[in-house]
Amino acid sequence: MDFFKLCGSFMTEHALVLALVFAALNLLSFCLFWADKLKAKKGQWRISEATLILSAWIFGGLGAMLGMYLVRHKTKHIKFILLVPLAFILQMGFIILSLSAVLI
Repeated sequence: MDFFKLCGSFMTEHALVLALVFAALNLLSFCLFWADKLKAKKGQWRISEATLILSAWIFGGLGAMLGMYLVRHKTKHIKFILLVPLAFILQMGFIILSLSAVLI
């Protein structure tokens, strides 16, 4: 059984749990961007850029993008402009490939 088919069957069997985990990771990522923006305004100790980017790459890409553009945080930093959308695109590609492998 190929990798994407295995992942897709796992996703379909555990859809509700995975949807909740995905939502939680994206909410966490959004909150990290928002909290860092608030800390920046107040001149407080900040959340590291590595943590913010990592939050996007652990299936929090959508939340990170929403955090960037709704809160207007890190939108002028090239590594965020490139890495956060790339994380989201790769995550969606993985999900689509996995689910389509099961359906085909």
